[in-house]
Amino acid sequence: MKLATFTANAGADADQPRVGVVANGLVHPFPPGLTMHDVVGRGLDAARRSADEALGSPGHPLAEVRLRAPLRPTSVRDFVAFEEHVQGIRQAIEGSAGVPDAWYDAPTFYFTNPHAILGPDETVPFPATCTARDLELEVAVILSGTGRSLSVEQARGLVFGYTIMNDWSARDLQGREMQVGLGPAKGKDFATTLGPWIVTAEELEPHRDEDGFLRLWCAVSINGVEIGRDLLANMGWTFEAMIAYASRDSRVEAGDVLGSGTVGNGGCLGELWGRRGREDPPALAAGDVVTLTVDGLGSLSNVVGVAEAAPTLPPARRRDPALARKAASRLFGPSPAQSPGSDQ
Repeated sequence: MKLATFTANAGADADQPRVGVVANGLVHPFPPGLTMHDVVGRGLDAARRSADEALGSPGHPLAEVRLRAPLRPTSVRDFVAFEEHVQGIRQAIEGSAGVPDAWYDAPTFYFTNPHAILGPDETVPFPATCTARDLELEVAVILSGTGRSLSVEQARGLVFGYTIMNDWSARDLQGREMQVGLGPAKGKDFATTLGPWIVTAEELEPHRDEDGFLRLWCAVSINGVEIGRDLLANMGWTFEAMIAYASRDSRVEAGDVLGSGTVGNGGCLGELWGRRGREDPPALAAGDVVTLTVDGLGSLSNVVGVAEAAPTLPPARRRDPALARKAASRLFGPSPAQSPGSDQ
């Protein structure tokens, strides 16, 4: 079952987002006012009933609607589950070889911006100060339930479906800010693309191997030229293990999106730059068309753009040691070196 969020190109409902089930080149709408978040929160059984009802009514040809981001996520966690990607991107950003031992401990992730979600064919507004523009080919899982400190088996029960994800990256901004030691921020949070629809979990079960990994080929092209291809089953952890880890001593919610992290073997430009020691292929340029294709999930394309320059910020106020000593003296009294009679 494929579920999409779309708007009509004409008519009274134009520009009003609707949810629908996609079948045979048509999207059959669910009742008005229902969001994908509503559908996901009600679970797979309710979604199937709604889809069965919708398929009994006329549908819109996909060519006559505009597909939107399938879901406005509750939150977005992005993992780094491909060993080959870790090795290549560390070479590109940090100049370090190999994979850190800590990577093997657990499926590490970071939180990105759920308010900067884009859909198919939208223009991606890279920061104006960025020159090392990059893409990231990923698959994301969407959750339909709530849990805390879940087991891997319990996590399986929360999987609603999957979609393609592009975790766009401003590599030059990312490389600089990660020197602070906190993680990516403005190098990442300007855009994440999801789409073209959500494929529900049962459709991909025939692709699951004996260890629980999904054997789906993933490919990325720029302006029609393929630059990378990898098997999703090359992940270090299953999606269920990543969900369980995300919930550990914490909480996951319906509508949460968890990205796989970038596939290896050219799933992003940064990995190739790290391996080759140069920007080959070159960084993305305005007007480039990036297309991600995943078996069973479809294709997701976007156009590269550049945002208007943001207002400048004042520089950091540097700490004045003399002022700091005066403040400490007012709070805690003079230090021994400042006390009367001190011979220091």
